[in-house]
Parts: sequence; C-alpha cells; structure tokens
Amino acid sequence: MNRTDIKSMDLEELTEYIKSQGLPQFRAKQLYEWMHVKLAASFEEMSNIPLKLRRELEEKCELTVLEKVRVQVSEEDGTAKYLFMLSDGNLIESVLMRYHHGNSVCISSQAGCRMGCKFCASTIDGLARSLTPSEMLDQIYRIQQDTGERVSNVVVMGSGEPFDNFDNFIRFERLLTDGNGLNISARNLTVSTCGIVPKIYELADMKLQLTLAISLHAPNDEKRRELMPIANVYSIDEIMKACRYYINKTGRRVTFEYSLVKGENDTDLCAMELSRLVKGMNCHINLIPVNPIKERDFRQSDAVRISRFKSKLEKNGITVTVRREMGRDIDGACGQLRKSYMEHLK
Repeated sequence: MNRTDIKSMDLEELTEYIKSQGLPQFRAKQLYEWMHVKLAASFEEMSNIPLKLRRELEEKCELTVLEKVRVQVSEEDGTAKYLFMLSDGNLIESVLMRYHHGNSVCISSQAGCRMGCKFCASTIDGLARSLTPSEMLDQIYRIQQDTGERVSNVVVMGSGEPFDNFDNFIRFERLLTDGNGLNISARNLTVSTCGIVPKIYELADMKLQLTLAISLHAPNDEKRRELMPIANVYSIDEIMKACRYYINKTGRRVTFEYSLVKGENDTDLCAMELSRLVKGMNCHINLIPVNPIKERDFRQSDAVRISRFKSKLEKNGITVTVRREMGRDIDGACGQLRKSYMEHLK
C-alpha cells in the first residue's frame, strides 16, 4: 500500500486529509507542529497524540525522515557536509555553512542531475530522481536536529536543477516560509538555476521575494555551450530577457554565478563581454573559483587572475564578489561526497 506523504502537505491540506480520515480537525495542527516545528523523527515521539492513532497514522502515512549516512567536517572552516539516504536507497548531499550572520544550509533538489554541466560532479552519473518537498525540507530538519542550531538561510544550490523539479520546489518554498513551521523568510531563500527560461518567467509571475541565482559561467553562447549543454536549448539573450522580466516583476536583484575555470572563461576579454552583458541590470556577479573534480581536467584560476577579473568588472560599475571557498578539504563541490561514497560501495 502506498502511504500518504503528509510532510509535503501544507496545514490546510493536512487538515482536509485528517478530516477525511474521520479524525478531529485539531489533530492536523498537532501533527503539523510535530513535523515542522519539533522536527519529530517518528510518530512514536508525538506524545500528545493517542497511541492507537499513532499506530494508524504509521500504517497509512509516510513520515519522511532522512537517514544520516556520513558527515564530514572541514578542519579549515567548520563547514559540514552531510550525506543522507532516502527511503529508496538513493543518496543526496547537503552542506551546513556557519557565518557570522547565522547558519546557512545548501540543499539538493534532486538525486543526481541531468543537466550535464562539465565542471560539476553531481551530473556525472545522471539523474536518479527528483526529490519530494518533504525530502528537500528534511535535509534542513535533520541538520538542525543534529547540531541543535537554527538554520536562518537556505540555498537550493546543491545537486540537481531545482527548475527541473519546479512544482516540488515551489511547494517546498511555501512550507519553508510558512509561519506555522520553520518560518524562514523568503528573502533568506536562494534558488539557483542553469537557465530554464520558461520557469524563470513562471517564477517571476508568482512574485515571491526569494533570491534568484543564474548559473551563467560564460559571457557568450559559444563558450557557454562548451561548459553547459543547456546553452544548446536557451541562449544567453533569452536568459537575460527572462531575468529583466523577473527583476521588473519582483523588484528583486538577480545574482549571476560565474565559476572561473583556468584558461576557459577567465580572460580579460571574457570580463569585458560579461560587463557588457549585464550593464544596467539590477544584478550582482558572484565569482566562484571552480572546485576541481578528478573526473574533469578543469583547474581553478589563480588568485592574480581572479583579482584581475573582478577588477575589470568593478571598473565597469558591476557589483561583484568572490565567493569564499568553504569545505575544500571535505569534497566540498556539488556531488563529490555522494560520488565518492557510491564508488566505494561498488
């Protein structure tokens, strides 16, 4: 019997479900609080729900709880990378990053990825499947439970393409920001896409106050096609047009992620092209020294080249930062820990 995924329901849906089971409405509020506030890992913990009802719920309902397989903690900066197992045996990664302004968790939206970006480990073995909203949420819940510390910022920038799992991502966003649950502000949520243009428009029309990040990584279509297969489907011009629409609709600044790969996209000419591309937009460029992976021969740009690239952008009036490198000593890049663990099992 397929059990009902109650953790992916909002309070209104859960209330309707509870009523459909012939149960009093107030049980929905109790259940919701146990799942999304107290972060219960089992029905057994729900002490104010009668034992008989807990047994019935256990039979009929799926309470999504991820199994912690491995945690690697960086000796350099305290970043913690979690490897979780899903109920079907699939593996996903999440990363806890501690900043002075609070804890940030980077979560996965899929087990694996089918986008094929050349510098990313998470796409090497392809896509296993998309995650449910509850599986996305529970990455945060298990990390909070494990550390005893509140998460204040969430980044959907781990393994997977969130817009390839768009409906589940939107439901996740609503549960995450719900005042009856963790109540994390939408402004503290960032979602990164490699540029699935129709979904950028769809997100814009929802007028959510989250932060949209575009994985750009090249200033022109020719160079981008070498790095990212999605560039064969959507051109940079199409992405820029969609981003301008998003900015106009939401009033939110767009972030462009740009991984610097030595000799590939880090030249002065690339910096000038990138400046022209985003000139006049309400945007921010996030330069990322690429995290090398053994399956590819891409190498990180050196410090002098990174600094020069940044300076070229700033001289053209572009707001730019260089992402602080975190977790380099713990398989920090997307998909690395998952891949190394799976290889060990073979």
